[in-house]
Amino acid sequence: MRKFDDFLNEQKQDAEIKKEYDNLQPEFDVIRAIVDARTSQNLTQKQLAEKTGINQADISKLENGTRNPSINLLKRLADGMGMMLKIEFVPKQKV
Repeated sequence: MRKFDDFLNEQKQDAEIKKEYDNLQPEFDVIRAIVDARTSQNLTQKQLAEKTGINQADISKLENGTRNPSINLLKRLADGMGMMLKIEFVPKQKV
């Protein structure tokens, strides 16, 4: 059985797929950061909802990519986990 990363790397050999994937990368990074921060503290979505006052269903939507968070929402999530929100601009990698 192939691993997902192997499949993804194979698919990204197609220039159009790679371009689309790269365009979505910032959204994937935000989702990954939310999930990683929550799970690193062994919090369920329900527990995070209780700490932040954000509905658990909304946290689920953020984590599955069906809702885009505002900066204020990200700050509330960070605060609820005892963290600071840090957003960076980094140089593009040259191909």
